[in-house]
Amino acid sequence: MLTSKSTTVVAALCTFILLPAVAAARRSPDKKRTQYIRSNYTKFEYRIPMRDGARLFTAVYLPNDRSKKFPILLLRTPYRAGPYGADRYRTPLGPSEDFEKSGYIFVFQDVRGRFMSEGSFINMRPHIAHKKKKTDVDESSDTYDTIKWMLKNLPRHTGKGGMVGTSYPGFYASAGAIDGHPALKAISPQAPIADWYWDDMHHHGAFVLNLAFNFFSGFGVPRNGLTTNWPERFRFGTPDGYQCFLDLGPLKNVNEKYFKGKIPFWEKTRAHPNYDSFWQSRNILPHLKNIRAAVLVVGGLYDSEDLYGPLKTYAHIEKQNPRADNRLVMGPWTHGGWHRFKGEKVGDSKFGYPTSIYFQKKVEFPFFERHLKGKKKAKLPEALIFETGANRWRHFKNWPPKKTRLKPFYLAEKGGLSDKAADGQGEQNDDYVSDPQKPVPYTTAISTRWSRTYMGEDQRFAARRPDVLVYQTEPLKEDLTIGGPIKAELFVSTDQSA
Repeated sequence: MLTSKSTTVVAALCTFILLPAVAAARRSPDKKRTQYIRSNYTKFEYRIPMRDGARLFTAVYLPNDRSKKFPILLLRTPYRAGPYGADRYRTPLGPSEDFEKSGYIFVFQDVRGRFMSEGSFINMRPHIAHKKKKTDVDESSDTYDTIKWMLKNLPRHTGKGGMVGTSYPGFYASAGAIDGHPALKAISPQAPIADWYWDDMHHHGAFVLNLAFNFFSGFGVPRNGLTTNWPERFRFGTPDGYQCFLDLGPLKNVNEKYFKGKIPFWEKTRAHPNYDSFWQSRNILPHLKNIRAAVLVVGGLYDSEDLYGPLKTYAHIEKQNPRADNRLVMGPWTHGGWHRFKGEKVGDSKFGYPTSIYFQKKVEFPFFERHLKGKKKAKLPEALIFETGANRWRHFKNWPPKKTRLKPFYLAEKGGLSDKAADGQGEQNDDYVSDPQKPVPYTTAISTRWSRTYMGEDQRFAARRPDVLVYQTEPLKEDLTIGGPIKAELFVSTDQSA
């Protein structure tokens, strides 16, 4: 992270997080943009064969302009490549409108085992480093086979391709670059899942019940053959998710009351509470090798789902591919917020101008134009990081920045936070009573959904509870800029067994 403060540094210790909140609504399609796409692109649908014989549903939007050739921009997704039918068009096609007007061959593909693609779906499919048989398939090989087929069968392409994807599709963008096809010249994993034990469903190992429950109650339902439809969404029957999950009781009740054994990955998640081989095999980070494409990793400083993913993805590509053109952007956004919103604020935090528009026009679009069309637009820094508080973009040659120093803070008596350690004479501790029947919420919103904005919201409502400890410095005499990872070492004990 990169942030400036001129008042106080606050640390809060809570019991556990449970309450859901408001999910962000998607913006409705722009009518003019929809009309432009229908007028300037023709849609085709294919079933592209993979090396093991499985055929993956793929929708292709070709520019109508026959006077020149265009690069290919591929998005592989487990979330539907629809709408289905050659007469039904997707809006948008590109990450921003500039892509559609510049001209690309836009390709959307249902990944193996999802919706209209054949084969079996595996969540965060483990990468096979040494493939020996045709049946040795993973997301890297499926991407390679897809690009190979497109180069042979699609008209009017330049022979260059790129990949983009946010969240789960961000994982597929990362995977596609491993041992990537020579025609793959640029990828942008955005808020990519990297390792689900640390991202999304677990936050640094702590299971996030609300997020996992909401996601797998729909996404985790196995399909019965090829389908164009999502499973029916789970109905809570109440807007009060806090009370709903409180009444649920032990975690085993999720399956006994609701899922009834019909969601296999939920059961696997329950069966593997520790970071064992099940989760380790789904960690893509050690496999991010032999990447020849230029990389633009994107993440949000206020991403309550995948903040771990982009930072670790960038770091591992940097370490394991020292010659790669690998760049990082971290902006003041929620999960995927750089495409969903203008980026002027998150919760109670305001940034003064539409940061998302800046990113789309000055960073993302020029990145693909440069590497897929050879347009020598502004070259990006190694790391472009938004500094909150000062509300400005900072350019760095390395991330984390080299010119930083470690600044320790220590918990002190009476809620103090000091840069000097206590003298160590006598044992000191703060305690509080934690009541499982009244767990600490993380937002004031009443909802059954996971909050997209809570990381930018005023948290003083929780600080006033007697079961939350707050530690605070004296007013700072000068600005303090925090850059890079923050490490917390806490020593906690309880007088009750689990």
